[in-house]
Amino acid sequence: MEHTADISAFLLIPFAIMLLSIAVLPLFAEKFWESNRNKLIITGVIAVPTAILLICLGLGHNLMHQILFDYVPFIILLLALFVVTGGIRITGDITARPSTNVCILFIGWLLASFMGTTGAAMLMIRPLLEINQQRTLKTHTVLFFIALVANCGGILTPLGDPPLFLLYLRGAEFTWFFGLFLEWAVVGALLLTIYYIWDVIMFRREPLEAIKRDLEEKTPLQLTGLVNFVYLALIIAAVVFLNESYIPAMKDVLVLKFLREYALVAIIAASLLTTSKRVRLQNKFSWEPILEVAILFVGIFTTMTPALLYLNAHAPELGLTKPWHFYYATGLLSSFLDNAPTAVSFYTVAHGLVENGAIASDVMVAGIPEIILKAISMGAVFFGALTYIGNGPNFMVKSIAEQNGVKMPSFFGYMFKFSFIVLLPVYIIVQLLFLL
Repeated sequence: MEHTADISAFLLIPFAIMLLSIAVLPLFAEKFWESNRNKLIITGVIAVPTAILLICLGLGHNLMHQILFDYVPFIILLLALFVVTGGIRITGDITARPSTNVCILFIGWLLASFMGTTGAAMLMIRPLLEINQQRTLKTHTVLFFIALVANCGGILTPLGDPPLFLLYLRGAEFTWFFGLFLEWAVVGALLLTIYYIWDVIMFRREPLEAIKRDLEEKTPLQLTGLVNFVYLALIIAAVVFLNESYIPAMKDVLVLKFLREYALVAIIAASLLTTSKRVRLQNKFSWEPILEVAILFVGIFTTMTPALLYLNAHAPELGLTKPWHFYYATGLLSSFLDNAPTAVSFYTVAHGLVENGAIASDVMVAGIPEIILKAISMGAVFFGALTYIGNGPNFMVKSIAEQNGVKMPSFFGYMFKFSFIVLLPVYIIVQLLFLL
């Protein structure tokens, strides 16, 4: 993306208002914010004047690039993962021992990188709740599910979490994210171990009647919508192989630039046509969540355009130079704002530092030092679990759990009773091990 050094800081205001609206309105105007129509109004009020102003300032090309080559691929990939995973259903009720729950969390953690944190969370949360329905102490299980499946598990591929896909679009190879395996493994091992110890203690506190019901009320596990695993494999193949590295013509021929998106749209259509309507009905499949994402992110990507230009030009003034600076800065903002634009913003800062000669490295990935790209990726994905608003699936999991009678902590209760005492120490350990 082109940039200019003299862009006014005034143009960052719409981006800040957009992100603050997403963070604050769900907390203080919950009923108003539930309506996608109201979200569209808020987005329009903020984004449309910004777009007009950018065009008047001669930055229309930058805006068009942001929408066509970031927003469109981003939303089509999310739509493909949303539709395909929404056609897979797991049912059944087995005994909810600590070892059983750890296995479910582990499977969800593995799936998150390949079907997206949202897809894995929506696939696994209902069977987890069904298996634990007889237990009375299960809030902690949902909290660890949010951390492991809805967030931390998604760091191994660009499919795992939206910020990683945006970094992939900026030049990080699909397979580069596999290099975060050790960080992924350490976070997962620590959280799963802590959860197992916690759940053993909770299991021993369960009333005998609850344990007896759990042992008696069992139904076999069943998986339906298997054809969608084929479509999931095709999505992975499309993201890996349909790019400029394998098809150089995609770089120069406009109609071929969206070859990956054409393939994903075809996969979406195939999934909708070949998946039983009954499966989607049982999954309570609705277009509302993806419509919400589409509305909010068109506003984010529009208002983010001048913010990225400014950050790229003024990067040295922010004082971020070391990997751990980027890790905690990205993480902190990802906890309270959306982690996708946060990751892109700090990537832009790093890119600006490289251009200004403030940082350098022998190993560069996507135009910035590899270790800083790792720090940004880890901060965006891991810290999204620190609050309910850090990542999209968090609130969705909370809502489904409450619908099933699980008493979930409040917004601040979640942070003080779980995030600060469990997640943050784990993230500090990871930083000390990998990002000195």
